[in-house]
Amino acid sequence: MTKLSSEQAEWELALTCLSGAYSTATIKGYRADFRAFEEWCLERAEVTLPSDVKTVCSFIEAQGKIKSPATVKRRIFAIRKIHSLLSLPDPTRDEKIKTSIRRVFRGKAIRPKQAKGLSRHALKQFCEIQPDSLIGLRNRAMLHLGYELLNRRSELVALRDEDLEEDSDGTLRVLIRRSKADPYGIGRIGFTSKETSKLIGEWIEKRGPNIDWLFCPIYKNRACNRDLKPAAVKNIIKHAAKKSGESPDTILDYSGHSLRVGAAQHLLMQGFDTAAIMRAGGWKSISTLARYLEKAEHNVWKS
Repeated sequence: MTKLSSEQAEWELALTCLSGAYSTATIKGYRADFRAFEEWCLERAEVTLPSDVKTVCSFIEAQGKIKSPATVKRRIFAIRKIHSLLSLPDPTRDEKIKTSIRRVFRGKAIRPKQAKGLSRHALKQFCEIQPDSLIGLRNRAMLHLGYELLNRRSELVALRDEDLEEDSDGTLRVLIRRSKADPYGIGRIGFTSKETSKLIGEWIEKRGPNIDWLFCPIYKNRACNRDLKPAAVKNIIKHAAKKSGESPDTILDYSGHSLRVGAAQHLLMQGFDTAAIMRAGGWKSISTLARYLEKAEHNVWKS
């Protein structure tokens, strides 16, 4: 095991103070991005902590040649956070830093890559090809529920049985407790169809009691009392796409976000307004939602 330098050990320790206040993914991102800056500095014999404006500007412009503008901006946030945690002067607030960032954005405009939305037809097809087994039942239940709740993959795997409440009409009312856009866990309520409610009921019955999460791993056709990782959602979708005979390029375009993207596009095509879609999916920014919906308009004219 590589021994940490005293400087690295200091900022790594500082990051642990964020535990509980920030998501694990956010802390992991800060660590990876600041490590990239640290390695860049070491290669050039530059001082990492505290850093200065000139060094950070050089880093920004070097990264701008090989990374997307969004990645560069994220790495600046990591540098800012580490300096703040260690009570060091923050070099990222200087006007020269802002100018360097603008130069990167203007010189390398890249549209954010959008996951391919899962259509209603594809959802049906992906569910039909699932095996007649406990894993297949779990996958069908996950795909249906994630689609109707417009879940992020992390939201879907975090659900527990107590988050579900059956209404008198046979549908489910689901509490999504925490999300990327809701770090304090205020939560939002989602609703399902009778079909999905029935599917979830079948899954819970076959899965059995004494499982802490709604969805869990399956080993030797038995449910394991462990959580599923968010990547499992992506893997289920990509595997189903491959089994359905989709082209390699199409399979590549699918991701764990495809449920959310596809459901939002479907709602737009069904005539729901943006306010209703934002509430259903927990969006705070209409500009973010607009990127999800732009391809739906193409589908409207094709249909």
